[in-house]
Amino acid sequence: DPRNNLDNQVSAQLIQHFGDKVFRTMIPRNVRVAEAPSHGMSVLLYDKSSRGAISYMALASEMTRRHLPTNANTSA
Repeated sequence: DPRNNLDNQVSAQLIQHFGDKVFRTMIPRNVRVAEAPSHGMSVLLYDKSSRGAISYMALASEMTRRHLPTNANTSA
């Protein structure tokens, strides 16, 4: 599929240019993600078990891990 080839090329160029600033989680094309807004919902509410929803949760987790201090101390 030419779309996948273009996706891969763009991803490779982004990683080459921005390096570690690029998140590694990929959000796939997914019908449930496309349908959710027409129902006035996020994909997490519309179908939390869809590949798209799971990918968005994985991205949120990656963002959290990346931006939390490594020595987070919750006791003050």
